[in-house]
Amino acid sequence: MEEEQMMEAHHLLKNEEKGLWRPEMGARLSRRRLPADPPIALDALPPELLVEVLSHVPPRALVTRCRPVCRAWRDVVDGPTVWLLQLARDRSAEGRALYAVAQRCPPNSEDEEEFPLCALARYCLRAPLGRNLIFNSCGEQGFRGWEVEHGGNGWAVEKNLILVPGAPSQTCFVTSFESLIHLECDVRFPLADPTGSRGWCFKRQLVDLVMEGVWQELLDSSQIEICVADWWGARENCGCIYRLRVRLLDMYENEVVKFSASPNPVLQWTERGCRQVSHVFTNFGKGIRYVSFEQYGRDTRSWVGHYGALVTHSSVRVRIRLS
Repeated sequence: MEEEQMMEAHHLLKNEEKGLWRPEMGARLSRRRLPADPPIALDALPPELLVEVLSHVPPRALVTRCRPVCRAWRDVVDGPTVWLLQLARDRSAEGRALYAVAQRCPPNSEDEEEFPLCALARYCLRAPLGRNLIFNSCGEQGFRGWEVEHGGNGWAVEKNLILVPGAPSQTCFVTSFESLIHLECDVRFPLADPTGSRGWCFKRQLVDLVMEGVWQELLDSSQIEICVADWWGARENCGCIYRLRVRLLDMYENEVVKFSASPNPVLQWTERGCRQVSHVFTNFGKGIRYVSFEQYGRDTRSWVGHYGALVTHSSVRVRIRLS
């Protein structure tokens, strides 16, 4: 009996706490909704609190949805603080290293006249670290994004002969036989073979690192590495020759440092498959803005058609040094 009385008292106490029963009235009341506090308009928030709130908005929505709201919000989005708060939330090793560099080497605001958004906003929107900055790396969109010179029968796009690991598309660019026509050369990027031979199939892509979101002070910080790679191969029934040249250029497209790969020619009936060429640029100094990614190829038999070197899954990636 005592146990039942204790349970009933406990039940009445809970109802009283919820406002469903009052001892002085001795009866159950209907549930009452307490008046809610009036909502606080975001434009009434102190500036530092507004920055904190907006820093939780995804980067694209921050630019496309929040920036046009009013002048105060536009000033927040155009300033560095809201973007630094977003960088600070990445607690990975790379994120912590990048945040430290961003504090030590902030973007120069004078450079923002060239672009509609501040450098940190471009970085957060484009997310360049670790992303392949080569557009249309496998020819899935034909020759879009590439400057092309068609030696011999020119370039073509075909399906891969074997699976290339990690490629976004199992297609490749294919070169053809050596042309006998001498190609006129631009002094900035010779269209002939870098060894001096004539008439190679040639293509190039120029990557603007700043446009891709890497601000100039970050590139100059000596904390950045530029990793380049290319897959190439041959048909079994025809030999081929392949060359790769990657050059780091300054803002005027003057060469600062380069990497060249000249693998041994593949002989006819010796092998069929793809292999990778790669290189990492480190300690390349200040002033780098562009990466010129240049490929050359031809066959060794001068056959009509596309029997030369196959190239695919080209990549330029920027990463931050952790040590």
